[in-house]
Amino acid sequence: MDIVYLLVPLSLVLAFLIGAVFWWALRGGQFDDLEGPAQRILMDEDRAADK
Repeated sequence: MDIVYLLVPLSLVLAFLIGAVFWWALRGGQFDDLEGPAQRILMDEDRAADK
C-alpha cells in the first residue's frame, strides 16, 4: 500500500508533463500542415537531378 503514495503523485506529474509538451507542440505550429509533407514525398523531382 505504501507504493501507492509514490505512484499516484508520480503519475500525476507525468500526465502534467505530457500535457505541457503537447500544448507546447500545439502552440509551436507542429500540427499546422498535416497533408503537405505526405504530398511532397509523391512529387517527382527528376529535373533537379538532371542539372
